[in-house]
Amino acid sequence: MARSGDGEQERLEAQAWRLLFDFFMRTRPRRDRLLSRLGLTPNDARGLGGLDATVGRTMRSLAEAWDCDASNATFIVDRLETRGLVERRPNPEDRRVRSVVLTTKGVRLKRQLLEGLYAPPEELSQLKPAELEMLSTLLSRLLAQGAEKS
Repeated sequence: MARSGDGEQERLEAQAWRLLFDFFMRTRPRRDRLLSRLGLTPNDARGLGGLDATVGRTMRSLAEAWDCDASNATFIVDRLETRGLVERRPNPEDRRVRSVVLTTKGVRLKRQLLEGLYAPPEELSQLKPAELEMLSTLLSRLLAQGAEKS
């Protein structure tokens, strides 16, 4: 979308982003309680979210996906492995490399985590169905645009 010359587009973008961000931050205590109940740190949650039970991920690919150095990725995986949530397996393409996969326990905890994170905050129940539809449509467009750039 073209930007208007009078700054109105920029003002509206900033306002929309500020409101989205403030809403996300205001609902953070709910997410923090979920993580606490599940015994997870934010990094643990990020780790679980990036792993799967069938497709193994190398430490290098995890570090790249999590935008951290290899030692941080190793720290996160070590924490998850200590809890029995992940395991390192030999990579079938290169025996020198290990792939990280979720264990059965990790799959269950990831499912609980995602169910909790995806449960709508109470504030959304105050919106009418047409408003929720519009919000969903707009957010879907934003997410699709971001996926095209990745």
